[in-house]
Formats: sequence, structure tokens, C-alpha cells
Amino acid sequence: MQEDTPTQNEKTVAAPGRHRLRQRRGGRALVVGAVALVALGLAGVSTVAFGRDDAPAPTAVSLDAQSRAEAADRADRSARESATPASPSATPSPTTVSPTTVSPTTVSPTASPTATPTRKATPKPTPKKTTKPKPSWVIPMAGAEITSCYGQRWGTLHAGIDFAMPAGTPIHAAAAGTVVKAGDAGDGYGNSVFIDHGNGYLTHYAHQSSLKVSAGDKVSAGEVIGYEGSTGDSTGPHLHFEVHQGQMWSQIDPAPFLRAKGIDVAC
Repeated sequence: MQEDTPTQNEKTVAAPGRHRLRQRRGGRALVVGAVALVALGLAGVSTVAFGRDDAPAPTAVSLDAQSRAEAADRADRSARESATPASPSATPSPTTVSPTTVSPTTVSPTASPTATPTRKATPKPTPKKTTKPKPSWVIPMAGAEITSCYGQRWGTLHAGIDFAMPAGTPIHAAAAGTVVKAGDAGDGYGNSVFIDHGNGYLTHYAHQSSLKVSAGDKVSAGEVIGYEGSTGDSTGPHLHFEVHQGQMWSQIDPAPFLRAKGIDVAC
């Protein structure tokens, strides 16, 4: 490049014997310089083209940055996975019993022969029916109207109580005992029954229409011994009832006697 300066050209003209040679050399220098310039231009172009299309291999700095980015991505993924709650379908731990798998210690209520049997309810004992004991004394004609009590009547002693019901009403023994007389007792009593109760007392049932027992029969309290009537000296169907103490025809007031036995009569 320096050989083309004006000083050098002036020197070349000043030396006539060497003009051609110097001129020739100057031409070569120009050619060489031009070639060099062209080469430099091509190198720049190639460098630019190479940088655009064929990028050079990554340097150490770029590799280090890429490694850091990948490490950060892995750390972020690991943090997300650790924060994610366990899935319900995760494999159960060894102590967890599967709903469909029965452990060896589980007792099946239907299949295991050692299952605890169902306790049967103990049946309640049926209460025994308690029957009230029959009273030892009863009223001879329950529900009857009392038309006359023990005492003086029409100038004579009425020695019993009169019970009035429709004719044919059953008459019951006042207490258990033995029939000592059955039939017409005379003296206006008509058909009568006498029962000895074995305790020093007798009962007398008069004016019956018909009798159901005979002398010597054993009767119980409440047993039917005959039917109401109006035989003997009677003005209408009724039962004349007497209580004799100690012996026959020793009458006492039946009302207090019956009350002492738990039977109340309106006399």
C-alpha cells in the first residue's frame, strides 16, 4: 500500500534507467493488494454468512447456562410432585385391609365355624293363671230382692230372710256340707233342704218348687240344690232362708251371721 504513495512515484520517474522495472513491480503490488482486499472482503462475507446459517458450536458459557436451566426445571418438577397429595388409588400399606380381601384374623359371620352364635331371646315365662279360691260362703240367691228380714211379723217370729226372684230361679248351697233332710218339712215350709256344715251350723232352704239333692248328698258352696217356688204357706214365689245353730229348729238371725262370712244383706 505504501508503494503507491506520491513520493515513491516521483522517485521512480527520477531514475530513468529503472523505470520499467519499478513500474512493473508497482503493478504487481497493486495486483497483490487488490487480491488481498478481495480476500479480506470474502472472509468478512463468509464470516457473516456462517454466523447466520451455520452457528458455531456452543461455548462453555452457553453450556453452563443450559445446565443451570435444566437443573432448575428438574427441581421445580420434583417440588410439584412432592406437593401433590397421594392418590386415593395408591397402593395400600401392608396394614390396610382391602375391602375384598379378608385378612387371616378376620372372622366372617357367615363362613367361619367359630363365629359367635346369635343369642336367642329368652322367652318370657308365661304367667300362671291364678284362680281366686272359691269363697267358703256365698249368698243363696244373688241379685234377689229381700222382701222380709228376721224378726217379729204379724204377731209371730219370722225366723229367716225372704229372697224373691221369678219362679224357677236356681237356689245355691250357702256353704259346703252334707244334706241331712230333703222334702216336705211340714209346718208350712213346703219342699225344703237342710244342710249340715259340720261346724255346729245348719242352713234351711224352704218353699222350693223342686229339689235337686237328696238326704246324704255332699254339696259344695254355690252348688244348685233346687229351684225357687211357692210351696207350703207362701203368698208368692220366694226362698225362705234360715240359719240353725247347734241343732235343728234353733234359728238365729241370718244377716249378722252372713256378714261375718263376707256376705252383706240389706237387713
